[in-house]
Amino acid sequence: MKKYTIDRRGFLRVAGAAAAGFPYVVRSSALGKEGSVPASERITMGCIGVGGRGSSNMRAFLGRKQVQILAVCDVDKNHRDRAKKTVDDKYGNSDCKAYLDFREVIVREDIDALSLALPDHWHSIPAIMGARYGKDMYAEKPLARTIREGRAMVEAVERYGRVWQTGSQQRSTANFHKACELVRNGRIGKVSRVEVGLPTGRPGGNPPVQPPPPGLDWDFWLGPAPERPYHPAYHPWRWRDWRDFGTGPLGDMGCHILSTVFKALKLRYPISIEAICREIGPEVHPREFKVHYEFPARGGLPPVRVTWYDSGFDSPRPKDLEPGRRLSSPIYIGERGTLMDHMLIPESKRKAYGMPPKVLSRSPGQYQEWIDACRGGSPADRGSDRRRSRLCGRDDRKANIRRDLFARHGPCRGRAGRVRRGLGLV
Repeated sequence: MKKYTIDRRGFLRVAGAAAAGFPYVVRSSALGKEGSVPASERITMGCIGVGGRGSSNMRAFLGRKQVQILAVCDVDKNHRDRAKKTVDDKYGNSDCKAYLDFREVIVREDIDALSLALPDHWHSIPAIMGARYGKDMYAEKPLARTIREGRAMVEAVERYGRVWQTGSQQRSTANFHKACELVRNGRIGKVSRVEVGLPTGRPGGNPPVQPPPPGLDWDFWLGPAPERPYHPAYHPWRWRDWRDFGTGPLGDMGCHILSTVFKALKLRYPISIEAICREIGPEVHPREFKVHYEFPARGGLPPVRVTWYDSGFDSPRPKDLEPGRRLSSPIYIGERGTLMDHMLIPESKRKAYGMPPKVLSRSPGQYQEWIDACRGGSPADRGSDRRRSRLCGRDDRKANIRRDLFARHGPCRGRAGRVRRGLGLV
């Protein structure tokens, strides 16, 4: 087996030089027991990143007869050994291969598709390389850590004609479609404001140095990020809060919650973004902030202000919400009523109205959508607009930029496009 030397500064260069490959039909000997789908119709998969969300995604694909998992990969030996055992137990054999280096999975000609579940700073490189090697991909949100990386990923997927699905699972739920239908059918009138509240806690301080846990290749985990010693404040999970690794709460949850808002109100680019932040540090994303997005009128719909409230800024409580009832997001404020998440409020209005007419096609679930698209069916994320999904993620990153400018220089307001040009980030 070919071995690779790891040079963090050379990863992007390696991905950029990758030559396109072609899917290979798996032999019947590679099928698991009791398989009912012909070998030629199965999607052979490699799972890159199998801790946390990656493990959940892997198990979801294991439960579908149209998929055969041939390889698992993780920089943590404990994760990859556990994942290999899970796959082998499912198929009743020991055929699944476990890898430290994702490149060894991508170059395999007998693998058609990839499941990617990695820290944000690792999203772009395997995705671009995977597209160039002819792999279809299901990848966890957010799309990328930066706008520039996201654009490069989209360009690679489109250039090589691959199927891509971002794991924004909420978009495939019945409640997602119900919320969109309630907003679009005019039940609450024209919507001019949307409030989103997400109380979260952020880390702080300068973590002391300590050895990485046994089995974790910390240098490989860092990859393209600046070198630093290991600390559990970075990994596992909490890397989202650090600028070098993640996109903060906007990137983590904004692509879920704001995705519904974009779909329901047919939003595209904001004309301005205003951010207010009480505290900021050089290494971690802010603890307390709020962001105002202003969207223009579109197709007979009025201008909309969307406000994101993070910890330290409380989302206003709607006047129609009953005392003692828990607040949830997003909250659509219309001229004739209020929608909280997917429910009309107060409860008496919801019961009186009942279910909205179904006008949006329902989804069989994100995993099945992606599988169907890989097999030549409807495009992935059939209940949504994939371009609009990218716009939502892009605006999360723009909001992060404005929020950081405010913390350093005071209130910052202006056309969203100027943020990118002024900072030279794209």
